[in-house]
Amino acid sequence: MAKQKGIIPIVGTLGGFNFYYLKGKPIVRVAGGGFNGKAIKTKASMQRVRENGSEFGHCSRVNKIFRQALHPFYAGYTFSHFHSRLMTLFTRLKTLDTTSARGARRVGIGVDTAIGVRELCDFEYTPDCRLQTVLPFPFSMDWGTYTLSISDVDVSQIPFISGATHVVVQFGVLDFDFEALNYHLHLADVVLISKTFSDTLISMTPNTIPSGTGTLLAVCGVRYYQEVAGVLYELNRSEAVGFGVVGVDVN
Repeated sequence: MAKQKGIIPIVGTLGGFNFYYLKGKPIVRVAGGGFNGKAIKTKASMQRVRENGSEFGHCSRVNKIFRQALHPFYAGYTFSHFHSRLMTLFTRLKTLDTTSARGARRVGIGVDTAIGVRELCDFEYTPDCRLQTVLPFPFSMDWGTYTLSISDVDVSQIPFISGATHVVVQFGVLDFDFEALNYHLHLADVVLISKTFSDTLISMTPNTIPSGTGTLLAVCGVRYYQEVAGVLYELNRSEAVGFGVVGVDVN
């Protein structure tokens, strides 16, 4: 691989060489040597490539729908590298499927394992605004009533970032079908925490009850706000928006 030099960079194949752009720079290399579509689809030596491609496609589809399902927790904000970070999670979950053949392993089957549940709950969805850092208190989920409780709340332990006057806590039960790739998010009323918040217990129950056949995930999010003249404004920066999975219904 070499860089092109000249007044007008070439794009395409000419005289056995490929001319193209890479990261905004004109590059040239000898044509050929790669895999063509027919070989990947038919050659026995490409079996592993086909298997990896099939599973990668499945993880990518799960990724897309999962991000859509979680969108209410970060609406109006875009996370850098969120897609690629979630791909690492779903790839790990897929490898926990030990019942399916290579090429057909599924994220949902991995989620149904004890390790999969731990992976979902321990994953740092928003590393710049960790849920456990903003709310460093005990969380407990009652799946009988779909109620999330946060106990021993002490507002002095909540790290209000620069410019923030309030934290909004949002909770929902996500009914997510990892195979059919459909979902329904059941949200509770938000809880507004100011710097003078005095309650020591926060309990949140969704306004609608899950009734689907998917995996039930308890998701909790936080978002910092600034009050100006009696109006609350979202702080849209990476350290101001966070969420995480705090429980998975394994029954």
